[in-house]
Amino acid sequence: MENSLPQTVGIDISKATLDVFAHPTGCERQFPNSAKGHKELISWLAQWQIERIAYEATGAYHRQLEQALTDLPCVKLNPARARRFAQAAGTLAKTDKIDAAILARMATTLQPPIRPATTPQQARLAELISARDGLIRDKIAIQNQAKNLTVPLLKRQYKHRLAQIDRHIGQVDAEIAAGIAADPALARRHQIISSIAGVGIRTADQLVATMPELGALDPKQAASLAGLAPVARQSGQWKGRSFIQGGRANVRRALYMPALVAARYNPDLKAKYQNLIDAGKPPKVAVVTLMRKLVVMANALIKADRLWVADRACA
Repeated sequence: MENSLPQTVGIDISKATLDVFAHPTGCERQFPNSAKGHKELISWLAQWQIERIAYEATGAYHRQLEQALTDLPCVKLNPARARRFAQAAGTLAKTDKIDAAILARMATTLQPPIRPATTPQQARLAELISARDGLIRDKIAIQNQAKNLTVPLLKRQYKHRLAQIDRHIGQVDAEIAAGIAADPALARRHQIISSIAGVGIRTADQLVATMPELGALDPKQAASLAGLAPVARQSGQWKGRSFIQGGRANVRRALYMPALVAARYNPDLKAKYQNLIDAGKPPKVAVVTLMRKLVVMANALIKADRLWVADRACA
């Protein structure tokens, strides 16, 4: 009878192991975080009807598992929210087994939406973009250090390192472009996003690779996933300033410069920006609003499968 009950599964992911808890049966197991362990996990899960599999975003540790579970209903939870849920439930202890149980109960209680899984090609693109971001950080650091050099030998070495980084960036960019072009679905998403005035190729690369959910969200979900949804602070008659938090920091970084460009050259968003400034909003607040508009617009356009057109774009 137990096996006929739909299960919500929590998985606590570490570098070496996967601690798994099935709710409501209370069954728990540990598997190696390896290709063999992933196959064993899937075989173990086959005894039930699975409603959701919940896990936390853990960077490199969760990506291969995510690919292995592509055909199952997975939800990726924010670690900070999961910890707050545990505290609200009165669970102060923290072990891998406890965390797996908390994730299962959180997913059962909150019923987070099941979103499209990252495809192998998107995962590959995300890895390339992460590497590119690292190269850019290295380049900026070396450029800053080079400004204070006086020894000719060091100047030559730093110049050589910068040239090498530039070559590596070019190689990564070519690989990203080839990967997108080879997948018609990704190429179409990229075309739609980059059609928005103000959004360049690099920003489109980032959104295609790291926001596979675009096109399957409502506007509030799209803004929240990017960490651009305003969080209100109000109690009684007191009202504080709203702020943004959480979400995907890489997406926010990618949208900042496009928002600045859109404030000048995107006719839809230029008017919005000016209205906010005229209303007394600080420029930074106005820019964040445009960042939110851009990700919501990209989501709406992908959902409608159409390119951006001035005066017709979604607000």
